[in-house]
Formats: sequence, C-alpha cells, structure tokens
Amino acid sequence: MANTLFFISLSLIWIMLLYHMFLMQGGYRHFSTFERVIPKWEKNMGDLPTVSVFIPAHNEEIVIAQTLQAMSRLHYPKEKLDVIVINDNSSDRTGEIAQSFHEKYSFIRVIETHGENKGKGKSSALNEALKQSDGEVIVVYDADNTPEKMAVWYLVMGLINDPKAAAVVGKFRVINAARTWLTRFINIETICFQWMAQGGRWNWFKVTTIPGTNFAIRRSIIKSLGGWDVKALAEDTELTIRVYNQGYHIRFFPKAITWEQEPETLKVWWKQRTRWARGNQYVVLKFLRQFMTLKRKSIIFDLFYFFFTYFLFFFGVIISNVLFIINSFYDLNLVIGNVALVLWVLAFLLFLGEVMITLSIEKAEMNVKNFVYVNIMYFTYSQMWIVLVIYSLFLEIRRVVFKQEVKWYKTERFSQKDKGGLK
Repeated sequence: MANTLFFISLSLIWIMLLYHMFLMQGGYRHFSTFERVIPKWEKNMGDLPTVSVFIPAHNEEIVIAQTLQAMSRLHYPKEKLDVIVINDNSSDRTGEIAQSFHEKYSFIRVIETHGENKGKGKSSALNEALKQSDGEVIVVYDADNTPEKMAVWYLVMGLINDPKAAAVVGKFRVINAARTWLTRFINIETICFQWMAQGGRWNWFKVTTIPGTNFAIRRSIIKSLGGWDVKALAEDTELTIRVYNQGYHIRFFPKAITWEQEPETLKVWWKQRTRWARGNQYVVLKFLRQFMTLKRKSIIFDLFYFFFTYFLFFFGVIISNVLFIINSFYDLNLVIGNVALVLWVLAFLLFLGEVMITLSIEKAEMNVKNFVYVNIMYFTYSQMWIVLVIYSLFLEIRRVVFKQEVKWYKTERFSQKDKGGLK
C-alpha cells in the first residue's frame, strides 16, 4: 500500500513538473514572437472605442494618488477615456484624494458603492461601476497599480485586432520587488506565472486566464454574462471560465504592462494567497459540478489544470512527504528509496532550470542574486504554498458545510516611492 501511494504521488508531482516545462517552452516562444504583429495592428488604431477604467478602492489612501497619477499620463484620447475610482465604503482619505484628481483631470471621477454593492468586496464594486459607466471597453486595475502609459492603448489594440477575443490580458511586474526577501520571491513567482503559465498556455492552446488587474473586456460581453460573481473570491478565474463557455477566447498580449505592489510581510501574504487559493478551489468545484451543462467542453482542460494544481499536485506532494517522514522512523519497506532520492534531485534541478530560463526574458532578472534566491525559494516559499493550500481547502470545506458567507479580504498596502510604472 505504501509503495503504491508513493508511486502515485511521484507520478502526480512529475506530471506537473513536465507540464510546466512544456509551458515554459511555449512562453519563451511567445516572448520571441508576440511583438511582430504590432506594426500591422497599429494601422487599425484609427477609430478608437470609448474606454471605462475601473479602479475598486477600499481604504487605499496610501497608494491611490500614485495610481491616479499613472492614470493621468495614459496614452489614450482623453475624450474617450473615463477613469472611475469606485470608493467602496472607505473610512480613510481615499475618496478625498481621488476627488482632488477629478478637479485636475475631467476624465477621472469618483463614484460610491450603494445598496447591495456597498462594502461587499471587489466584485460588487465592479458591478457598481458597470451600472454607472458606458465605455465600450472595460479596463480593470487594482488600486495599487501604476500602469505604463501605453498599457491601455495596447489592451485596446488587442481587442480591435482580434474580433474573437472577449478580453485581452497584459502582464504585471512587481514594483517593490527589492524591498524584502518575500517580495523577491514573489517577483520571481510573478515572472514565471506570466511567461511560463500565461505565455505557454496561450502559445500552445490559445488559453489565457484573466488576472485581477491589467485586462480589458468588451462591455457587451461582460453585460451579457451578468457582471462579476459576488460569491467568487477569485472573480477573475471565475469570469475566465464563463467567457470561454460563451465561445470567445482571451488573448495574452504582454506589451501592456502594469506595476503592482506585493505583500511585504508574511501575514499579509498569507491572507492574500489564502483568498486566491480558496477562490480557485471555489471555481473548480463550481464548474466541475456543471460539466454536463457547459457549452464548450474545451474549457474542461483549464478546469483540470486548476484541479490538478490545487488538489492533485498538492495531494501528491503531501503524501510523498508524509511517507518519507514515516519511513525515516518506521520501515515501510519502500522499494524505490534510492530511486526516489534521484527523482527528487532531478525535480529540484528541473525547477531551477525552468525558473532561470524564464527569468532570462526579463532585463536585469537573470543574475547571481536571483539564482541564490531561486535555490532558497524552492525549500522555503514553495513549501509554504503546500501548508497554505491545505489550510485554504479546510476553510472552503467549512464554508460549504456550514453555509458561511464569503468574506472579502483587502490586501494591506505599504507606502512606496514612484517607479517604472510611469514609463
């Protein structure tokens, strides 16, 4: 029995490792080719659509001024731009600061959430803005984002030149990457997600997941879908599945870049990532139950990816670790002890190689310091995710069993200096 479980767990781990190597290759290919279409696409940027930029904001006085300063510099016709700060039940100076920008820039305005949308979280705030705007294209940014000035231009460019795309997703970079050891790990994780996962899945399968920020979606489509799901903690992943189920695709166009702040303490990171994990677990369970009614069975591939990531992969890691520990004190008669050690070493080397190759596509990221951080990251940060996913699954099961209300956690912000987001 122990040997069977060990074989299964190792198989699950290696399937995920090899799949990510496959994605890394696709991401690198996309990096090498995605800019080739820009000269042709630019010729179609004549009759531009109106754009509503949604910025959900709850107690964001620390970062909102920098974010709106970036919005004021966006390269897009101001008469066709409507930047909306959604002041969601803030008790600090968020609304006051945002209003001061409205007085300087007519295309920036502030709205308040009302009724059922007040103080309920990001999805409710976005639904409020949807009711109080009329832009043909909706662009979403988190309140800690400083998009580069061409970001919205490139997002709209992707939609204009790809009629079958319901949404276009850009990439995000970490503005406080050098602040702490944790932000350095998150910076590496972010680059890998953008290029290894997003770029690879788009290159091989024409599949992309909508993130929480720096994406554009056609108003007609989000309206037809009924807006954002207020029960979803990962509203972005949930929206992705519904978009694909309507027969559209989502394009990954990393020329649109935003810089965002990441957690600088373990406490903030834990709360944020727990929300992410619970949100994705909710999405997987929600749509797997609807498998027979889904119009596009191809999206099952994406659902299976999340199911594998948040259930099977971590199950394999946990089982293999438990068996390894037990075997250290009690002989389980494992027949592949030495082979397992070799596979573990190979898994580590594969992880190291994948991450360093991915980092090489970003200027200044392929260096000795990051090489050291990637080694440390494998034994610390990556292992923290295992504990976090177990904890998140426990919370999600408890919520379902006891029919608890979903509570949104807003990520705590930190003061910071202006950086590359205003290019």
